[in-house]
Amino acid sequence: MEINQLLQITIDRNASDIHLIPGYFPNIRINNELFALKNLEILSDQESKRLFLSMLSEEQKENLLANKEIDFGYDYNGCRFRVNLYHVRGVMAASFRLVPSIIKTVTDLGLPPILSEFTKYHQGLVLLTGPTGEGKSTTLASMINEINQTSAKHIVTIEDPIEFIYPMGRSIISQRELHQDTHSFNIALRSVLREDPDIVLVGEMRDIETTQATLTIAETGHLVFSTLHTKSSPESIDRIIDIFPADQQDQIRNQLSSLLISIVSQRLLPNIDNTGRVPATEILINNSAVASIIREGKSFLIDNVMETSEASGMMIFEKSLLNLYQKGMISKETAYGYAIRPGEIKKFIK
Repeated sequence: MEINQLLQITIDRNASDIHLIPGYFPNIRINNELFALKNLEILSDQESKRLFLSMLSEEQKENLLANKEIDFGYDYNGCRFRVNLYHVRGVMAASFRLVPSIIKTVTDLGLPPILSEFTKYHQGLVLLTGPTGEGKSTTLASMINEINQTSAKHIVTIEDPIEFIYPMGRSIISQRELHQDTHSFNIALRSVLREDPDIVLVGEMRDIETTQATLTIAETGHLVFSTLHTKSSPESIDRIIDIFPADQQDQIRNQLSSLLISIVSQRLLPNIDNTGRVPATEILINNSAVASIIREGKSFLIDNVMETSEASGMMIFEKSLLNLYQKGMISKETAYGYAIRPGEIKKFIK
């Protein structure tokens, strides 16, 4: 068994992921379900070590030894994989995510057209939120590539690792990968303003330093995109504020209220016949009412603003579920099961 054989199976079966864990058959994920490849051998401890170390440079091996895990991108047969190597019970395991080679448009992805409007701003912060594996990176890549194809900009991305490779367009794109091109998000963000960017993509606002630097870059006249692992707009606002000490939170509320363009929360749901997945989204757009709510620390009022501002493009998650259900794209059970606000979905679907 060789690593490239396993990756080719992933490609041929149109799987999104492959998991290699000692003591188990290799498992691939198709339409969010795992399938064991029982025609292959159960992976042994020694075999896993041989397979995974063959993919790494000497520097990456040192990082893996020091940190017990590592993220990196891996190219095979014209396809790209996002790889996470980690340890379980003292032995190596790996998760591979197949990154689509073609970056789809917002329309092709079935996303609300208003997402394209967010790419036309010159300054501010656009957040994509949702759990891991729910399409945030794909949506961000679509938005970044729309800028790439329509405007002459310098786009700087800081990623862990680089996933999508952007085609030639009107823009120039500097893609920087953690550990390969920079030692940390914080170092990269401190230097990004000296790189003359127009657009900055920060892979994740993962700590207080990264969050503060992201807000500062947006404040200094740049359009910034980033992600959070939160499930709704109010939760996203609270997460950003709460990461800071109490004596800084008023300042951050004021900063965020003036910089925020939009929060897009996304989930991928099984379609009606379980042959694929469709996106459901929640969209918050910053306006005077939203900015006032953020400044006053009353994020619990955000839901009401989204529900009463559909004409401007806002949408709570449950209304997106309702639309998908009414179009026959998802089942009632799926709509109920994925709702963030159970009371709202019961009100919408009777």
